[in-house]
Amino acid sequence: MDMMIEVQDLTKYYGPTMAISRLNFGVAAGEIMGFLGPNAAGKTTTLKILAGFLIPSSGTARINGRDCVSQSLEVRRSLGYLPETVPLYTDLTVTQFLRFAAQAKGVEAKAETGELDRVVAACGLGEVRHTLIAALSKGFRQRVGLAQALLNNPPVLILDEPTIGLDPSQIVEIRQLIKELAGAHTVILSSHILPEVSQLCQRVVIINRGQIVAGDTPENLSRQLGHGSRVRLTVKGPEGEVAAALEKIPQVKEVAGEGEGRYLVVAANDLDLRPQLARLVVERGWELLELKSQEFTLEEVFLNLVTEEESTEEES
Repeated sequence: MDMMIEVQDLTKYYGPTMAISRLNFGVAAGEIMGFLGPNAAGKTTTLKILAGFLIPSSGTARINGRDCVSQSLEVRRSLGYLPETVPLYTDLTVTQFLRFAAQAKGVEAKAETGELDRVVAACGLGEVRHTLIAALSKGFRQRVGLAQALLNNPPVLILDEPTIGLDPSQIVEIRQLIKELAGAHTVILSSHILPEVSQLCQRVVIINRGQIVAGDTPENLSRQLGHGSRVRLTVKGPEGEVAAALEKIPQVKEVAGEGEGRYLVVAANDLDLRPQLARLVVERGWELLELKSQEFTLEEVFLNLVTEEESTEEES
């Protein structure tokens, strides 16, 4: 598998303060990778190093086989970057700004108009293309930022919070656009909206306190780090008796009553409790109306990881 982005032992200090420490990960060509972490975890520092805005203290980062420090100009030619705070010239219209960005990116003059039309259509900017950026809403400004990142059709895109400030319908549109980028582009997507990452990304890297704490597909992370399997069931029977009986089953860690006969049962490990739960309900003469396993969400996995890291540091 060809790696479009390669990070090896990447470390960055600001004076005596460590921002990131010995990061190692790769992103395959055509893959969308989610990059997650709490505030001050080191996400933006890592993205700025990849984009050529910062020099690492040690380690290497390569994009399309080129070093992000010694071959910075070549790297930038193959990169589209959308920072969290989009730098825009507010006294220009959308078209004027994108034309300037296209020229800065080396788009050929004869292809310029067609390229502008392509990114304007892709980002839904047709109705505001002749509007001053100063008069745009935050959502439209975010779209302009994404449009400039797409100019010249770079093979690699770094998107830092690409849907921030958008309304729900705009979020759906931008997510669909990012989905369509997979295959033709390699994308690193940083976002604090975890369901967004689950929907868009084939793989996730989670960083906390400057170090990578997990990396895998969202599905595998949910299965491996969810701290036990879960089953949701609905039972027609006396709630007090049902809950007490469920709690007595071996390997049941927790039973949460949710009202109207609904229960969430958490196993102490990855054991599938459904056969035991079904048998119990039938033996007691109650009616089983629903029985299904429920995966842990990426948000729950993320919170478990971060909480565990903080607890471990406090104990040590």
